[in-house]
Amino acid sequence: MLGLTLQQTRVYQEAKAEGREEQKAKMLKLTVPLLLKTGMSMEQIAQYLNLDIEAVQIAAQQNT
Repeated sequence: MLGLTLQQTRVYQEAKAEGREEQKAKMLKLTVPLLLKTGMSMEQIAQYLNLDIEAVQIAAQQNT
């Protein structure tokens, strides 16, 4: 064909990236509330998970 494998196509790469983002969002939705229950602050969670504070705040708000 064009000498490309499925994994080299733009559509495949975009779908894979989208899947990673969805998985990350699900993980945050589960993890952040658990860490908040342990007494960690949002700043500590952001540092621990290597995220910006806004991502932690969004994840916390989605679970209230």
